[in-house]
Amino acid sequence: MKRSLNYVCSNCGYVSSKWLGKCPDCGAWNSFEENATAPRESNKALNSVEPTPITEIDLDDVPRIMSGSGELDRVLGGGLVQSSVVLMAGAPGIGKSSLALKVASTLAVNGLKALYVSAEESAAQLKMRADRITAVSKNLYVSTQNMLEHIIASIGKLKPDFAVIDSIQTIFKSTIDSSAGNVSQIRECAADFLRLAKSKDVTIILIGHVTKDGALAGPRVLEHLVDTVLLFEGQQASDLRILRAIKNRFGATSEIGLFEMRQEGLFDLPDASSIFLPDKVDEIGSVVLPTVEGSRALLVEVQALVAKTSIMPPRRTSDSIDVKKIQLLLAVLEKRLRMPIGVCDVFLKTAGDIKIDEPAADLAIAISLASSFANLPIAPRTVFFGEVGLAGEVRAVHFVRQRLNEARRLGFERAVLPTKNAKEIDAAELGMELTAVSTLREAFKAAFPRKNN
Repeated sequence: MKRSLNYVCSNCGYVSSKWLGKCPDCGAWNSFEENATAPRESNKALNSVEPTPITEIDLDDVPRIMSGSGELDRVLGGGLVQSSVVLMAGAPGIGKSSLALKVASTLAVNGLKALYVSAEESAAQLKMRADRITAVSKNLYVSTQNMLEHIIASIGKLKPDFAVIDSIQTIFKSTIDSSAGNVSQIRECAADFLRLAKSKDVTIILIGHVTKDGALAGPRVLEHLVDTVLLFEGQQASDLRILRAIKNRFGATSEIGLFEMRQEGLFDLPDASSIFLPDKVDEIGSVVLPTVEGSRALLVEVQALVAKTSIMPPRRTSDSIDVKKIQLLLAVLEKRLRMPIGVCDVFLKTAGDIKIDEPAADLAIAISLASSFANLPIAPRTVFFGEVGLAGEVRAVHFVRQRLNEARRLGFERAVLPTKNAKEIDAAELGMELTAVSTLREAFKAAFPRKNN
């Protein structure tokens, strides 16, 4: 069979007949690799169903499958969708394989037939991990294949309801003349798994790797092929794991799932606000923010450290808050409140390193910066939220009642919030003291009652 020689971008999968220094599709430099491929096989149609009016489609034909993990079901939008393909990615050791194995075991216990395909572990190693996390069931089958054709044959023979492929970067197709993990291999294997899921009514989870920058490894077309893309976040030194949906055809992408890593595997954290709260409520530079992730309200501690420096330009550092937001708020504090904070080093973080990017965090960040700069503690048992404009005004935000209910549930007695939002809430009914503010200056007077200047 005659093979053609071309060059493929390792970042996005763009194909060129000659080597290029810069990819014209994604802009990556020195990303083209030589790739010898056989002529493409004829593509097979998913099905031959005639076009149907959308009003006649019955959603009962696409049921949800409960995974056994409430946090995973929340991120997926209510559970796994039958015949869907989910890509779950994350750093090594973060828990993606353990979670997938636990889900497969739970579905097997509930009467479904599950298959776990591992191209990275032996059957004995899989059994050891399954025993450790208590994921053993008679309906759970394991396979240690890494050739695509053999995996498809096993699925066709076993006819499972659910399958896990660990991992997509280690699977190869024999008709493609390149090693596993190559752009062409990942693209073709993922496309074949997609066709298999739709034609055989198999729900498939693909385990994926990430690059050193935290991005999904492989061509960008991989994200377009699958129905859902889930990304694990978390530090190896911390027990907290955060699961985010960055693509979901069957639900919202704003939901997050919180897990705790233990010796026995990953466990749900349905009430995680206590993890992000400070032990002491009157620390200088520490502010409690009621933030909203999807439909969930969380109380998160925002910490700021402002220190004078002789180094120019001063440093602005944060792993959990956008540095551009920090620079904007520093400019507002210096211009509108005449606070000489621009010549100081600024370090910001959140408890658990949870990423905060919503506008409602502006007021809490500004208060924490002012507290650290002036060396003043915040008013105790108080939460802050609101968007800060360039003129120093405090603007209204969404999901006010959810934020306040969570703060009251955890024992906070007072909230500083935008004036427009305060008018929508009955403080007596809520059981909290509400302090309405329309400017940063008013917010500072409410935050530092012992020194209003």
